Amino acid sequence: MKRVTRGNSAARVLLNAAGHDAVWLGVAAVLGVAGGQSARRAALRGVGSVGIVAALDRALAKPRPDTGPRRSNPVASAAAFAAAVAVESPRHGLAVLPVAAGLTCLRGRGNLPHRGRAAAGIVAGVSAALLTYRWWPAKPEAAAAAAPPRRPAPALKDGKGLHLVVNPSSGISWSQDTATLLPTLLPEATITVLEPGDDLLALLHGAALRALADGGALGVCGGDGTVNAAGATAARHHVPLAVFPGGTFNHFAGDLGNQTLEDVARAVREGEAVTADAGRATPPEGPHTGPEDGGPKASPDEASDEAPDTPVGDGGQQLFLNTFSIGVYSELVHARERLEERIGKWPALAVGLAKVLATGSPLSVAINGRPRSIWLLFAGNGIYHPAGFAPTYRTQLDDGLLDIRAVEAGTPLARTRLLLAVLTGTLHNSRVLTTAQVRRLELHVLQGDPHFAYDGEVTEATYRHLVLDKITNAITLYRPADQAQWLR
Repeated sequence: MKRVTRGNSAARVLLNAAGHDAVWLGVAAVLGVAGGQSARRAALRGVGSVGIVAALDRALAKPRPDTGPRRSNPVASAAAFAAAVAVESPRHGLAVLPVAAGLTCLRGRGNLPHRGRAAAGIVAGVSAALLTYRWWPAKPEAAAAAAPPRRPAPALKDGKGLHLVVNPSSGISWSQDTATLLPTLLPEATITVLEPGDDLLALLHGAALRALADGGALGVCGGDGTVNAAGATAARHHVPLAVFPGGTFNHFAGDLGNQTLEDVARAVREGEAVTADAGRATPPEGPHTGPEDGGPKASPDEASDEAPDTPVGDGGQQLFLNTFSIGVYSELVHARERLEERIGKWPALAVGLAKVLATGSPLSVAINGRPRSIWLLFAGNGIYHPAGFAPTYRTQLDDGLLDIRAVEAGTPLARTRLLLAVLTGTLHNSRVLTTAQVRRLELHVLQGDPHFAYDGEVTEATYRHLVLDKITNAITLYRPADQAQWLR
């Protein structure tokens, strides 16, 4: 009788775990926890690729009732996961490759696949990884490499003169580590933590006034909604803004290039800053300046002269640093974000789209005076990538343009065509999607519930008639000058 040892037990556990594709969920979880934002994207792509391999394998397999459930080719699963991680983040791919090879050997222990099947598995796995790009193009490591014009900002040694407002409810965990790290990085900064019952706008306003008196800067640590409020406050008072990533997704901080708290702190200490545009939505009677649709881009000198004289926060206007949207877009984003960590971004997008189309209703609007029936309208503060239905990132924050994407509801079989186009990755070529890059757009909601959303925060639609335009070089933002040090 063979003696059972701890080593044998551990080997059996490993063999049993390695015998299922679900093991890649565990590997992805470890990668997501141990790494940063790029690691999480790589992990999601890896899981999605393994899912494609498994689905294809089961669809093409012949029924074998006498042998029980059929397991997918271990080489294909490993190749799919490793290739997907590597193309999203090469440095994480190097870390995952030995794990994928080891698990493949464990799964094939005593019964290694034939060379032909192993080669076919590698081809299938790599193909599945590349196929995910059809729906979810990778975000380049240097997505924010096109630096906006640099602008002088106060160099705040040890953070003296920085008035930082932290919103711990934005998605960060205001843990002891976080509470210790910021004062360590900037020991002279004044840090105010938003407490239950506090008025965020009032705290930001007070902090901006104190920053003006000290000749310093406003700081904010929170999610995109909090950063939106801080951006409007900084633009109104003409004070520099330091954005510390502290939310769940940190879209603006990611596009700016501020990937870590240390990056922002270093920029604050050294006075390294850039400028960025702000999108603006204003009722027609409110203030508007700047060129009309399709006009030539203003020269840098013209753009620089516009911002200081442009009213900010008057006439019922609302600024957005990332996106403005109307229709089912905000519901779609929320549905996708609830699911994407479990099933991947593209499947979550498809499921979320099916749900909002089933429960939502199109809007009757006039865009620049032309009546339209739409499911949603998205306006990005700057040109977003990739093209199509899932804009993810920007390479510039000062291009002076609005990125407009509208999903039409007035074409025949609009819902069916929209779903098919998303599922096949062909929406950017579909008649149901209209795109434009403009400086100004007039929007009038004729029928339906508007559901305006600014940087993902849904607001009550006080007005049904808005003009969207830009304030160029509206905000001075701290960002490290040496991109090689802050790009991850």
